Amino acid sequence: MADRLAALLEHFSVSARVFHAGALCGVNDLDGSGDTGQLHLIRRGRVEVRHGSGPAVEITRPSLLLYPRPLAHRFITDPEQGAEFACAQLSFGGEAANPIAAALPDFSCMALDELQGAEGVLSLLFEEAFQQNCGRQPMLNRLFEVVLIQVLRQLMEQGRVQGGMLAGLSHARLRHALIAMHEQPAQDWSLDALAEAAGMSRSVFARSFREVVGCTPGAYLQAWRIGLAQQALRRGRSLKMIVHDVGYGSEAALSRVFKAQTGLSPRQWRLEQRG
Repeated sequence: MADRLAALLEHFSVSARVFHAGALCGVNDLDGSGDTGQLHLIRRGRVEVRHGSGPAVEITRPSLLLYPRPLAHRFITDPEQGAEFACAQLSFGGEAANPIAAALPDFSCMALDELQGAEGVLSLLFEEAFQQNCGRQPMLNRLFEVVLIQVLRQLMEQGRVQGGMLAGLSHARLRHALIAMHEQPAQDWSLDALAEAAGMSRSVFARSFREVVGCTPGAYLQAWRIGLAQQALRRGRSLKMIVHDVGYGSEAALSRVFKAQTGLSPRQWRLEQRG
């Protein structure tokens, strides 16, 4: 089976940086400021999680809490015994344009024993988190990144994403068309060719893609290509060097689509990023 995450993670990086390991007691507020998400691992203890005035989430077993985007949240624990946490900031390459972050729900909660195949990584992560070994910070950062990949894998395998790109990658047939677009963005993809990649008829493919992913295959391909162009511009590549890599015949053609997608010309967009 083709790897559903490889091309995504190759083009749109995800990095973690640990900012807390230890007990949290009483009431702790995280204001959701900045431009990073967060991943919290609860090793032990009872935790009440609140998001504004919404209903509380009660955590009674070791769990992970995933926030792919900034979101204010409050942890309420026993004021004396507290609960043991390991917490990391998550940076998604491309920020709001990162299709992984965009496809995830604002908040996900999962018991650690439901995260298949992660026992060894979690054991090592907690061992590192609560000791002071040399190289602790970079080790923890990498381990959190591994855990996040396992979470993405689990969400897709269990069909726990409703709509969007990850839902498409969870679909037994649509995934093949999405992988083809991710791996070969320069290909002149027609609706017929994508339907063939998915092993579906043209009409069924078009209807299923819109229902599951939430847009047409053409719109998805355009957004994917422009996302890749944005990543390349961030790295300092010129439009001339990018144009054929993302499936356009000329700089003018790419510029027109880029502006239609982002509201800015490539030059304006790059200047805005620098500012």
